[in-house]
Order: sequence, then C-alpha cells, then structure tokens
Amino acid sequence: QVPIVESGGGLVQPGGSLNLSCSASESELYFTYLTMAWYRQTPGKERELVARMSREGSIEYGDAVKGRFTISRDNSKSTVYLQMHNLKPDDTGVYYCNKERPNGNVYWGQGTQVAVTA
Repeated sequence: QVPIVESGGGLVQPGGSLNLSCSASESELYFTYLTMAWYRQTPGKERELVARMSREGSIEYGDAVKGRFTISRDNSKSTVYLQMHNLKPDDTGVYYCNKERPNGNVYWGQGTQVAVTA
C-alpha cells in the first residue's frame, strides 16, 4: 500500500489560517485518476467530509467549511492541498486525507492535528 502523508497541522488562533498538504505518493499520471478528499474528526463528532475533489475536477465542501476552506491539487507533485481561512474553535480536530482509486478502494493517511484556540 502506497502511503499517504499529511502535513501542515498546528496551533492557530481563531480567525487565523493554515495550509494542509497531502502527498499521495503516486506517479503523476496515476494521481490524475484519483479522487482526493479531506475529512476531519472533531471532538464528540463523527468523521465528516471537509472537501473532496474528484478525478474529473468537481469539488464538494462540507457545509461547515464552505466559503472558508479551499481544496486544490498539483498533479505534478501528486499532492492535494487544503487552505483553511477564518478558522474557528469548532475546526479543531484531526484532519485526514484519503485517496480513492478508480476501482473504488479508499486509502487513508494517519492524520494531522489542527487546534484553534485563543
């Protein structure tokens, strides 16, 4: 199994910004076949969708982050990014990246911690 590696988490004050990265460790060509997504696990809640970008380029955001977060991808680096702005304490949690192969198999990273606190 090719590993997924998330990075960029940390501690930020409310209203601040963070940029997360997720390396899918795939060839540039194969990466274009993948649907990539960010999920998060916040305290007391089930894991929820943050943002998803399909292999065709369509994008979906979770309701809680619309207008504040932006997902993007760089196929040449087989990497997907999550820009997070106007962060709120409710955004605190572990952020996971996953990749979905054309056969439907999904692989998860280990997660990166985001903490939003004054």
